[in-house]
Amino acid sequence: MRIMLNILANNIFPIFLLVGLGYMSAKKFSMDIGTLTKINFYLLVPSFTFVYLYSTPIPLEMLKVLAAAVIIMIVNTGAASLLSKFRKFDSGMKYAFINSVIFYNSGNIGIPLITLIFSRPPFIIDGQTPFLNAALTAQIMVLTVQNITTNTLGFFNAGKAKMKWKDSLKKIFKMPAVYMIPSAFLLKALPLDLTKMPFWPALEYLRNALVATALIILGIQLARTKLHKPDQNILLSSVLRLLGGPLLALGVIFLLKLEGIPAQVTLISSSVPTAVNTALIAVEYKNYPDFASRAVLYSTVLCTATLPFIIYLAQTLF
Repeated sequence: MRIMLNILANNIFPIFLLVGLGYMSAKKFSMDIGTLTKINFYLLVPSFTFVYLYSTPIPLEMLKVLAAAVIIMIVNTGAASLLSKFRKFDSGMKYAFINSVIFYNSGNIGIPLITLIFSRPPFIIDGQTPFLNAALTAQIMVLTVQNITTNTLGFFNAGKAKMKWKDSLKKIFKMPAVYMIPSAFLLKALPLDLTKMPFWPALEYLRNALVATALIILGIQLARTKLHKPDQNILLSSVLRLLGGPLLALGVIFLLKLEGIPAQVTLISSSVPTAVNTALIAVEYKNYPDFASRAVLYSTVLCTATLPFIIYLAQTLF
């Protein structure tokens, strides 16, 4: 119990303190959430991704994390589809439900959570955090899969399979991460050191701004969601996301023989709540926006009970 309370206090509480600040700020002040989201998506996340991919060695094990994220998404889609059929959802509700299960908050919560976990005991050695870069690189692998699929498959699902594939491709090529990832690998191969360039400190400032900004934005977005008593569909979505996700991830971890930091990150990142973008997509397409918003809200609240256990399990097993 002491270990669980320690995880809750040191890894979970700081995250939800910042989320709470964003929530209270949105209640007191008028916030332009569109502008804040664009800053996060077009400046902070790409800078964060580029800096870590460029400055951190990428071992073969990280490609396994990428593969694990893809497999987890495919199997989650199948499970959510079967449950939708069993529940006799109409087409729109089916895709809203699938989105709420397969897309999780790997950016706003995943990155801050992994940062906190691997920059605190027992991962501190002689005052240093030697495992942090590897952990964040693994999380970026997950974030890459989630970002690309949310902005393609997520829109496709919300449009009830009416969106044309060329429109999905256009959305892919509007994503900064699509360019940051290959650029980082390409520039790593060139005989020059970007970390010595005058613009590098600016990229690091942007990278360091991501954690707090993303959590505050999450709080602002949650403040716009009306609180209602959760129905069975909301609870089912939360159970599949917060408990089904980690159970599935465990199977994939053993299948791909992941170990150590990559295994821990894969398991922990699979247990974070539903992505806020699923609600934004549902609103844009008028596809059960109330369900999508409440799925985000309740999975975010309920993860405070499930995340400490998953973190403890990851550290114990791997």
